[in-house]
Parts: sequence; structure tokens; C-alpha cells
Amino acid sequence: MNDTTTHNTPAAGWSGNPVAVITGASQGLGLALARGLAERGWSLVIDARTPDKLAAADYELSKLTTVIALAGDVTDDDHRADLAEAAADLGGASLLVNNASALGGSPMPALAAFPLPDLLATFEVNVLAPLALAQLLLPQLREHGGEIVNISSDAAVEPYAGWGGYGASKAALDHASAILALEEPKVRVWAVDPGDLRTQMHQDAFPGEDISDLPLPETVVPGFLRLIDERRPSGRYQASDLLPAAPAAVADAEVA
Repeated sequence: MNDTTTHNTPAAGWSGNPVAVITGASQGLGLALARGLAERGWSLVIDARTPDKLAAADYELSKLTTVIALAGDVTDDDHRADLAEAAADLGGASLLVNNASALGGSPMPALAAFPLPDLLATFEVNVLAPLALAQLLLPQLREHGGEIVNISSDAAVEPYAGWGGYGASKAALDHASAILALEEPKVRVWAVDPGDLRTQMHQDAFPGEDISDLPLPETVVPGFLRLIDERRPSGRYQASDLLPAAPAAVADAEVA
């Protein structure tokens, strides 16, 4: 853990230093979101399964804000309890980002040959763990009128061969998010599809293929920040729909 004093402006609508818990924050989208929030003065509780990568993220982010980095697996009961306790120590979570996800295999198996232990593990990471962590953090989130971001996928709504395990788990998470939103009126619950990004997970989904044409995770962070800033209603969103319009697009719209 590295504690530093930040001089950044907190996110709109908040006073003091709001606290975000972000899982899978050592790389990819999780790290990009952590960086975006840190630059706005959010305090962070982050985790990842790989200690060395998490330590590198901790080192970077701690230059911007207060960070508690805990290595561990989101499917572990004790680890989730540690994350909730760390958030409480910082004043209580205002935001939970359930970003940690599992593909189920690389390359991903067809459903007819999907090893059931691997399928179970996929659902444990992608559905059970996010809900279990939400249960622990809901008292803090209710107190702060906070939000939950569950990272979804287009595979949750579109059938792609080979994506059955991952897609089914994300579809379950989407539905659970919608129900949780109805049951928790003091907390906004968003399922967000970030789109196809240049991440290690996407590379694992297409082993040996060139994914250099995909956008970096940093490109969609403004969409997530807009969602948080505007405190939009609970629901399912696509990050691309939340991105600011390009100047040329705005000019065209004005002319039309």
C-alpha cells in the first residue's frame, strides 16, 4: 500500500476523495479505469491475481492518489472480505467496478466440448464473484449513494460460436445487474459493454491473431467517466455510445 496526498479535482458530484474498488486492475481496462479515476482524485482499492503486475500498477497509481493493492482471486471469500475492509478503512466505497473476468479457455472451447469444471470456474469469476463482492460492499455503497459497474460484453446479447461459456456468464451478469438495480434503489447498477479492445484477454480469445487494429482500453475511459459524472439511471450501456462526439461529427450534426 502506498498513500500519497493528491491535488487532483474529485469527480463531479462528489466531495472529498471518493473510494472506488476495481477488480482485475493490473492491466487492460481495469488499469485504464483506475488511472482515469486516480487522475480525478479517487482513492482506490485494486486487486489482481498476479502480484508483480499489481505491484507495478500500485507503483504507478500511487503517484496520483491513495491506493490499497491486494493480490488475490475474486472467487476467494477471504480476499473479497479484505477488499471490503480496505474500502471501509478509506471511508467506504462509492463505486465498485467488477472488471475481473474469465474466458473459460484459450482458445475457447465449443459448448459441446466445454470441460464442466472450466465452465463452472467461468461462472464463478464472471457471475458469482461480482455478486458476492457487491453483497459485501452494498452497505457502503448505500451510504454513499454509490454505483456498481459490471463489465459486460456484446457476447452477452449476440451468439458467437466459441463464446458460449463466456457469453452465457455475461448474460447472467447482465440480468443479475438489472434485478439488483430494482432491488437497490439507493445504488445505481450499470452493465457496460466496453467493446472490442486491445487487451490481453482479447488476445487470449484469439491466440496467434493480430489484434493491433483494435483500440486501446484508454479510448473508452471517457465514456465510463461520463456515466459516473452524469450519474445516469441504472441499465445496460455501450461505452462507445457514451464517448464525446468527434468535432467533425458535431459539425455535421449542426449543419444537418
